[in-house]
Amino acid sequence: MTIYNGKSIQKGIAIGDIFCINKKNSVIKAELVKDSQAEKERLNQALEVAQKQLSDLYQDAVSVVGKEKAAVFEIHRMLLEDPGFTDGINQWLAKGFKAEYAVYQAKEQLLITFGNLEDDYIREREADIADVSQRLISVLIGTKEMPHEFKEPVILVAEDLLPGEFIKLNKSKILALVTAKGSVTSHTAVLAKAMNIPAIVDAGSLQFAEIHGESGIVDGFTGEFLVDADSRTLAEKLEKQSSWQNSQQELLELIGLKNVTADGRTIEILANVGSVEEAEEALLQDAGGIGLYRSEFFYLSCSRYPTEEELFENYKALIRKLGDKKVIIRTLDIGSDKKADYFQMEAEENPALGNRAIRMCLHRPDLFKTQLRAIFRASAEGNVGVMFPLITTLEEVVQIKSLMEEVKTELQAENIRMGNPQTGIMIETPAAALISDELAEEVDFFSIGTNDLAQYTLAADRQNPQLGNLHDSCHPAVMKLIQMTVHNAHEKGITVGLCGELAADTLFTETWLNMGIDELSVAPSHILSVRKAVLEIK
Repeated sequence: MTIYNGKSIQKGIAIGDIFCINKKNSVIKAELVKDSQAEKERLNQALEVAQKQLSDLYQDAVSVVGKEKAAVFEIHRMLLEDPGFTDGINQWLAKGFKAEYAVYQAKEQLLITFGNLEDDYIREREADIADVSQRLISVLIGTKEMPHEFKEPVILVAEDLLPGEFIKLNKSKILALVTAKGSVTSHTAVLAKAMNIPAIVDAGSLQFAEIHGESGIVDGFTGEFLVDADSRTLAEKLEKQSSWQNSQQELLELIGLKNVTADGRTIEILANVGSVEEAEEALLQDAGGIGLYRSEFFYLSCSRYPTEEELFENYKALIRKLGDKKVIIRTLDIGSDKKADYFQMEAEENPALGNRAIRMCLHRPDLFKTQLRAIFRASAEGNVGVMFPLITTLEEVVQIKSLMEEVKTELQAENIRMGNPQTGIMIETPAAALISDELAEEVDFFSIGTNDLAQYTLAADRQNPQLGNLHDSCHPAVMKLIQMTVHNAHEKGITVGLCGELAADTLFTETWLNMGIDELSVAPSHILSVRKAVLEIK
């Protein structure tokens, strides 16, 4: 038996035969040509083909994982139009090289540049550049995509898989995914998680020739990939697999039950979503509503600023999908680790502390008012709240309310139907928690974002893997700020929810009830496990 240890990105146990994808990269030679203009025309034709391929991949991905996760292919499509990428290619074309070599060299230069930068977001773009460049080169040299066919479900193993390669595979035939390289935040990892496939990345030096066709076990709980396990280990993993499957079935039996403890205390369990498709999954998991709609993902799926009408239709579809259930729309939270090229945001030394979220919106009031108009119009369709991220001062709330009044006045003057959404803010900075008594007088509800609250309280960048040991969302300082916020909210007669990752940690469910948290908003996949934790509280 051989054991490889990697990083788990999705829980579960998979047992089956191993199928290795051993990719062979094309060798691109430094060939010179006489007609550079002809090469430029070849490149333009290839760009059009690649654009079409990525549009098709986006549609395929939407049907499988929803718009939020499929946005990676829209990002790739925008990269094909990015001067930072295309200018580099044109420089090599101008030197007289063939188009495929020009793409290869432009890619290599960008990867070297990005690899030397400390910005985690930019470094993560390396995979995007590699994927887009390989696609463009394949079109130029005429390589046809050969889909891998599996007669039976397999454990898929590869050095690494690009998102475009992964999404084309037959998901019904993939028991689990193991890659030698990759990270837990890679696009492929995100896609695998969205498809609920047990997966491990960064598993080290895999002996592809030796393990292909062998029996394997992927343990998504421990991060272990076992090859040719002995009978005792196999029996243990089979029992673990059965136990996991039974627990998942037991959770489904909780659908329809109320979130009430044995001693009669109740708490709402809502869902965090980034698309209408994810909202459908939340309903299947019996969510009480949407506690956080990440509206920025709609912007990230676009190659330009969406219009008011496009935003309105998106919000309306979401609200109608939920019927009478609550929908809280968080306004645009762009910046830090979430960026779109068309926003043309300036580079910052500390983007997490920079012009992001509500700060960026208040600096661009026309952009902000377009979103507010769409939200006010859509709120006429149901039970809606609008929530503002990264608040640090009372003055910001005053500015927001002034803009909201402007929007309402404009819509009334234009005789446009609108609703009256509740107004809330996110408590995700120590400043907001410390003045929560004053802020509570201005809004209808609070929602505590534990991820950012921990980041700013502990001065530890949550995107920096070297600081993982410092990013402790249940640090005593963070817990005191949460308790303070709940106390101040209830003193002023408003509700308070929790929507960070800590909300889904069932070790703390009773703690939140004891603190007086009114709502927990979690990923759809965690709704029933949190309900189970509530029901088990004596």
